[in-house]
Amino acid sequence: MEIINSHITDIDDIFYLYDEGTKYQLQQGVQRYWKGFERSVVEQEIAEQRQWKLVADGKIVCVFVTTFSDPLIWGSKDQDPSLYLHRIATHPQYRGRGFVKHIVDWAIRYGQAHQRQYLRLDTGAGNEKLNNYYVSCGFTYLGVVDIPDPVGLPAHYREGGFAIFELSL
Repeated sequence: MEIINSHITDIDDIFYLYDEGTKYQLQQGVQRYWKGFERSVVEQEIAEQRQWKLVADGKIVCVFVTTFSDPLIWGSKDQDPSLYLHRIATHPQYRGRGFVKHIVDWAIRYGQAHQRQYLRLDTGAGNEKLNNYYVSCGFTYLGVVDIPDPVGLPAHYREGGFAIFELSL
């Protein structure tokens, strides 16, 4: 198993995982689910080497995005040197194998190598199962934030608060 940058040739696989992730959110009764992503945004993330894939047995089994800045969600806390994780999506045949914990282990090393102080992520408020999972991965739950002006963020950020999590590096 390895984590490497995604390539433009992976884009259909990435969107397949996003679509399957959305289906899973709906099946789980999650009230705040993904509402699609702009292909041009994902292409830009790939070009900037911020879109990652976890490959096992020669297959893309999980994808995620990193960034060093997230002011729309984190506000003034964004001034802290942090690494942010977004859009973790796992292939349906590979769920339950602890890939998020592998991503967190990788992200800790990646963040430290880039002189980051925190590893952070967010998810829609109210998903206690996912909140508890992130805590089990080492994150501290910091509460719920509202995003006053979600322009520039995906559509699911336009509905209510978001649970935020942080792990000290």
